[in-house]
Amino acid sequence: MRPAHVCLAVLVAAVWGVNFVVIEVGLDHFPPLLFSALRFLVAALPAVFFVGRPKVAWKWVVGVGLVLGVAKFGLLFIGMDAGMPAGLSSLVLQIQAVFTALFAALALGERPGRVRVWGMCVALAGIAVAAVDEGEGGPLTAFVLLIGAAACWGVSNVLTRKAAPPDPLNFMVWVSTVPVLPLLGLSLLFEGPSRDLAALRSLDGPGVGIVVYVAWVTTVFGFGAWGYLLRRHPASTVAPFSLLVPVFGMSSAALVLDESVSALRWCAAALLVGGVALTSFARTGGVSRSGSRGGTAAHGRGPADPRAVPPPRTSASRTPSTATPPTAPR
Repeated sequence: MRPAHVCLAVLVAAVWGVNFVVIEVGLDHFPPLLFSALRFLVAALPAVFFVGRPKVAWKWVVGVGLVLGVAKFGLLFIGMDAGMPAGLSSLVLQIQAVFTALFAALALGERPGRVRVWGMCVALAGIAVAAVDEGEGGPLTAFVLLIGAAACWGVSNVLTRKAAPPDPLNFMVWVSTVPVLPLLGLSLLFEGPSRDLAALRSLDGPGVGIVVYVAWVTTVFGFGAWGYLLRRHPASTVAPFSLLVPVFGMSSAALVLDESVSALRWCAAALLVGGVALTSFARTGGVSRSGSRGGTAAHGRGPADPRAVPPPRTSASRTPSTATPPTAPR
């Protein structure tokens, strides 16, 4: 890769990593479901009027929009609002690579090879260590919600692979239109119209900046730049940069939110990132149902898998103190 492209890949990883800190701060301004709805509304408008019609069937746009936008980001924002630290969130979400490989094996017939299986085991060991660390000082329910978000991300990666969108930015913008109304409805139902109206009435400059960052910077710029790199370089060259997301997520959470990183958390980070690397870049063993040999499962910082198709890419405790990437969020 040219030095400029390396810098761009690192910049995207940094944008996605810092996004977790921005989400944590944003949850002080908005209820989680309303915040997620605003993120997709601003990501979709006005971009949807400039990207052209969807280039894949509507069933894929709607399916990914519901699984990624409503389920994955809903659980992520609720989990962080419930006390999951930003830095740890960015780390734990990387287990989506394991879920993606598992779901691809079930849905696409991609049999994981021995190295990939070992990578899954190492990553799961990292999650276990992170759970022990979080169980000692944070709400375990919030941790479980993040695992659920990662699982939903894995499902959306497989759906995106099946959709095979030729233009990932076009796909991501149209996907962003789907979750807005469901998330607003869920927010009115569970968070209440009075709480939502209070948040909108008190909207200020920092609140607007937060929504713009998570919508345009992490979604439109992040996915657009990632797709640009994937159109010019092999996916195996670009995708490893996504492993920098938890690095930026944890370090920015420590610097901005003063989140502490325990020895157990560093151990979990090493195991999880190492396991995800093995899971993500090892070849599958065998032939998929589609007849291609040694295909890899989708995986990514956004709904798309960086190796399957060019992907769109993409706290402290809600109590007085807190710490991953995006830790995307996407």
